[in-house]
Amino acid sequence: MNKKCKIGFIGCGKMASAIIKGTISSKFLPKENIKGSEVNCTVAELAQSRLGIEVLTDNRFLTMDSDIIFIATKPNYVADVLDEIKDELTPEKLLVSIAAGVSTTKIEKIVGMQRVVRVMPNTPALVLEGMSGVCKGAYALDEDVEFVLELLSNIGKAIEVDEEQIDIVTAISGSGPAFFYKVIEDIARSGEKLGLDYNKSLELAVQTALGSAKMVVNRGEIPVQTLIDNVATKGGCTFVGISVMNEENSENLFFDVISKTAKKASELGK
Repeated sequence: MNKKCKIGFIGCGKMASAIIKGTISSKFLPKENIKGSEVNCTVAELAQSRLGIEVLTDNRFLTMDSDIIFIATKPNYVADVLDEIKDELTPEKLLVSIAAGVSTTKIEKIVGMQRVVRVMPNTPALVLEGMSGVCKGAYALDEDVEFVLELLSNIGKAIEVDEEQIDIVTAISGSGPAFFYKVIEDIARSGEKLGLDYNKSLELAVQTALGSAKMVVNRGEIPVQTLIDNVATKGGCTFVGISVMNEENSENLFFDVISKTAKKASELGK
């Protein structure tokens, strides 16, 4: 694959839109090299207006005209879409699936010995801070994975994982933004209940989350627990707050959140 390749997105929903907009914003590929498809004419027109790219209503034509085809439909539509386009696939084309829960094996059973890479992205790609997990199908080349990793690194970060780990990735980074939004909102509402204006409380929570994440990123070899201990001095006010979190067993809460989300992700493709 090279920077002159054509990419087609079958499905232009939220996740595909995040990747498309991020790819265009980062100038990784020219806008004219990216197209989408939506079978509904009205939806296609709206997507074309929203994304600023050509959006077709014919999945087969999009497949013929693309070097890389992103399958960006809901998981329960993937099999039908693959059946529709499989005759237009050639060994030179790469299929990239972002459908949660749909294994590369399931895709390969429908399309045969096709190069397939599976991706679990997330919506912060819209602000070039995405986090994606990538796994390789049985017939994909190393260079296919490298290209997809490079593409996704232009809209955030991306890591390669084994396929049996991809549902965990889905739970942590795919669904994770909503979990972090929930934490930020809960903290902001707590400040509001204590008498602080909600917007001020939200600004405090958001900037603190952002700064804390950057501290973790820049920690070097320092364990995250050390960062906690550096703030939560024994006997101080932060220590009291951390003690409440420990008493309420926040670790178990988040384990339940991640494990149940991962299980649901696995079930989606069955």
